[in-house]
Amino acid sequence: MSRPAKIFIDLAAVEANYKCAKTLAPNSKTIAVVKADAYGHGAIEVAKKLAPLVELFAVSCLEEAIAIRQAGIKQSILLLEGCFSVDEISLAAAQNCQVVVHNQQQINELSSAKVCQPLSVWLKVDTGMHRLGVQPSDVSKAHQALKTCANVKNTRLMSHFSSADIINSKEVVKQLEAFSTCVGTIKDDDIQLSMANSAGILAWPNSHKNWNRPGIMLYGLSPFSECQPQANQLQAAMSFESEVIAMRDVSIGESVGYGDTWVACRPSVVATVAVGYGDGYPRNAKSGTPVFVNNQRAPLAGRVSMDMISIDVTDLQNVNIGDKVELWGKNLGANEVAFWADTIGYELVTRMPTRAKRLFI
Repeated sequence: MSRPAKIFIDLAAVEANYKCAKTLAPNSKTIAVVKADAYGHGAIEVAKKLAPLVELFAVSCLEEAIAIRQAGIKQSILLLEGCFSVDEISLAAAQNCQVVVHNQQQINELSSAKVCQPLSVWLKVDTGMHRLGVQPSDVSKAHQALKTCANVKNTRLMSHFSSADIINSKEVVKQLEAFSTCVGTIKDDDIQLSMANSAGILAWPNSHKNWNRPGIMLYGLSPFSECQPQANQLQAAMSFESEVIAMRDVSIGESVGYGDTWVACRPSVVATVAVGYGDGYPRNAKSGTPVFVNNQRAPLAGRVSMDMISIDVTDLQNVNIGDKVELWGKNLGANEVAFWADTIGYELVTRMPTRAKRLFI
């Protein structure tokens, strides 16, 4: 016996999406970003699936790197936020990690650290995101400091887009120009570069450098709010499912759920589904949010509670207790559900709690 709310992860879909990223940028190396537990999809399982294809994984922090290293992953791992203390640098070197540096303090700490072997370092430049990165005017100086540091094996240059998910964004053009200018200030003709995230890979081919960094696209979610041809090739990797556990007739004027926010304007049939915000379904999903049952769409009726939702199945055929319900997945995209909950698909898939059992297929 078990609660019917479950999360199914299609690892073959993750692999197909990684291959798609490689196909779109055949002259680049492709990093697999598995931070935040692979965007909620299971970093260890995803890394094991992709290991035969991937030269470099990327995570946010050392704790995430150690978790997949202890699971047997041998490839080097890039720490996207770098190290947070001098002690972490020596451990990162011992764990065969590569590190991002994005400020002078990190460069100083890297120089003073005691490491078992030199590290590969990625110098991050702020080309317009204004979050992390050295200023463009300081790139040459920072690069020279890293080049002469005994703890550094090699240095690569990277930046991050602020709005590559906006088709025809002028900011992307500005950032690419700023990045090119920074590269021109460095006296190293062989320096390797990285700019493209998922949106860059899919829609901005001139952002494809030596290394690309696909994240959300690996899991089948488009970074765009509108239809985009390359993104349409992606396969959803997460399917969030449950079952109908009750059916009832609701008369005109009767309400469903907390707060009486949904009131029947016609004789209605309402199905109760065993899923709620305790399982990861968004609490602020509005009435009308689509769910998928028996190959048909049905709208959410009333507020989401901790353990249950109600859906209006009046217009559907043959809905019964025990029928499967897809909250999002291959038939109903997480991005669409996120729109109804005033959020983004990234948040839906990464914030899933542990009560809904995660199964890998």
